[in-house]
Amino acid sequence: MDEPPLTSFSVTHISYDASDPIAYICAWLALAPQILCVVYATLIWSSREVEIFLMFAGQMSCEALNFLLKRMIKGERPPRIKSKGYGMPSSHAQFVAFFSVYLTLFLLFRHSPHPSDTHTPTTLAERLLLAAWSVVFAATVCASRVYLQYHTVNQVLVGSLVGVFTAVAWFGVTTIARRSGWIQRALESRALTMLRVRDLVVEEDLAESGWERWKNVSRRRKLDLRGQSSVKTKRR
Repeated sequence: MDEPPLTSFSVTHISYDASDPIAYICAWLALAPQILCVVYATLIWSSREVEIFLMFAGQMSCEALNFLLKRMIKGERPPRIKSKGYGMPSSHAQFVAFFSVYLTLFLLFRHSPHPSDTHTPTTLAERLLLAAWSVVFAATVCASRVYLQYHTVNQVLVGSLVGVFTAVAWFGVTTIARRSGWIQRALESRALTMLRVRDLVVEEDLAESGWERWKNVSRRRKLDLRGQSSVKTKRR
């Protein structure tokens, strides 16, 4: 019997001109959605912050919307690229646009960290700088899709607009959920309590979580070491 034909299973496959250094960089930028998903998963597991859960849920909803739009519009990719799938709207552009806009909205309108005796939170200028970086990053990824000719300018623009619209809409939904108390009630549920999901990053920098506890533990360890050293000296 003839063996069935095998199909390649790959997360991404990018064709680019190996002699063009810009194309090489653009090929790496094509991994942006996969890299950001790894970042999401890492932060969700390590921080258990509900805000990151919410952002990731919106990001996946944006991806689902892109899946539906591509199959409704059925826009072809540029003829140079022999790639399966539709090109309108660009999923890369939509993904990074959502990420950039939602992060910007969070940093400027929801994140309000309070100073403490041991920690100085990020300033508004620093948050603006981070938001600007995310916008530049998203624009670079979008430009790379056109440069590699995986999408037309219109496909990237439409993808970006859908991503921006989805981010603003989802930020509005999460704002209503917070103000109505739905998020707080969810955090008090048995399931989220067992998972130790918390909501600190709105009022506290992510790096601050646990930092003061660590400083106290470190201080106690130093005192214990000094005490042990003192006991040994007395025994001598």
